[in-house]
Amino acid sequence: MLPNAAHAAEASPWDQVPLILARIVPPTFPDATFDVTAYGAKGDGKTKNTEAFRKAIEACNKAGGGRVVVPSGSFLTGAVTLLSNVNLVVSAGATVKFSTDPKDYPRVFTRWQGIECMNFSPFIYARGQRNVAITGAGTIDGQGPSGPWFDYDGKRGPDWDRLQQMAVDNVPVTSRTFGSGHFLKPNMIQLYECQNVLVEGVNLRNPAMWTIHPVLARNVTVRNVKVYSRGGMVDGCDPEASSDVHITGCQFDTGDDGVAVKSGRDTDGRRIGVPSENIVIQNCTHLGRWGALTVGSEMSGGVRNVFFEDCTIRKGSSYSAFHVLYIKTNKRRGGTVDGVHARRIKASGVQREAISVTLNYSLTGPGFGPIVNPTVRNITVEDMTVDGASYAWSLDGLSESRITGMSIANSTFTKITNATPKVKNATKPACTNVKINGKTVT
Repeated sequence: MLPNAAHAAEASPWDQVPLILARIVPPTFPDATFDVTAYGAKGDGKTKNTEAFRKAIEACNKAGGGRVVVPSGSFLTGAVTLLSNVNLVVSAGATVKFSTDPKDYPRVFTRWQGIECMNFSPFIYARGQRNVAITGAGTIDGQGPSGPWFDYDGKRGPDWDRLQQMAVDNVPVTSRTFGSGHFLKPNMIQLYECQNVLVEGVNLRNPAMWTIHPVLARNVTVRNVKVYSRGGMVDGCDPEASSDVHITGCQFDTGDDGVAVKSGRDTDGRRIGVPSENIVIQNCTHLGRWGALTVGSEMSGGVRNVFFEDCTIRKGSSYSAFHVLYIKTNKRRGGTVDGVHARRIKASGVQREAISVTLNYSLTGPGFGPIVNPTVRNITVEDMTVDGASYAWSLDGLSESRITGMSIANSTFTKITNATPKVKNATKPACTNVKINGKTVT
């Protein structure tokens, strides 16, 4: 065998991880401090400090950058818009509490479940900025359950249908107008078209919707963050159409997916056509529901080179995970998932299939837009230990688009209710040293 051929035969997808991490460099900031109280903020939990936050951030940006510091106290605010070279520091003992009045969240260019529109500003928002950060040992409290947001879940149907149809009809994004008077609730943190992003150390609680949502972002670090959420659509961290992302040392105690890698939905996702790629998730703990380590379902722009390693999934105070590794899409998404890799994963008390890959996720009613079958291929699992689940794995493809290229190695599944995995419209995984309830899988 030629030397190059031998090298190719030995290559592992994990060889890419050091190269990806070497490219991801968190931003640094000038040694200048802008205390929000110097701009009129009051930490009494009652005064609305939106204007003081705005002034401090603008002053920091104008001066060339630095730290906008929230000191100890309880600071109520509406939408906060970050600018380039600003590190928003929520100090230990500080709580930033977001208003429950929808009028405090003006319309901005955003995404809602993978479709671009003009909607409520996320609680913390930036668009087209460089070198932005949210750091500190304090707490950011979205007050989601205290506001109207979860009531919107039962009212959003007409608005959501209208937005999906607008995307199919290629209505200009600036004419897809929602926000106040409508029922599409806002994200907590959305960093849109930003480069060099850091979210570190903060405690994030009670979002109304997705907690950390980088969109079309590059060079993103999410490190040592704790997320606590209850309700629906309250994922922990959802990198969407983003590249070179490192999520590490985080705890997700969530009412929905922990980490969910996305890239746009259906017609709109394919129109934009930007994949999520080169994403590394390490040393995280999942205590919530649904998928701990998730791809989709909004993945129409494509997803490739996603790596999950050294993560723990266990029962939390309220929930147990439905799935350890969860890849979900359907017949309207289109797009390709190519290269999702998990290793050294420990899980217990999983309620459903430990590994679930489905191309039949949530396709109900007449839908919006054409049938465009997705492709899912090249999934590898190594050194996964699962103690308790309904099935070890389930692969549910389409007759028109089979799931291919999956392998499982050096993995043990115990206390599995149904010992025979489910495989439909998929190539049977290549198994090496895999046991289910003590029996080797061949």
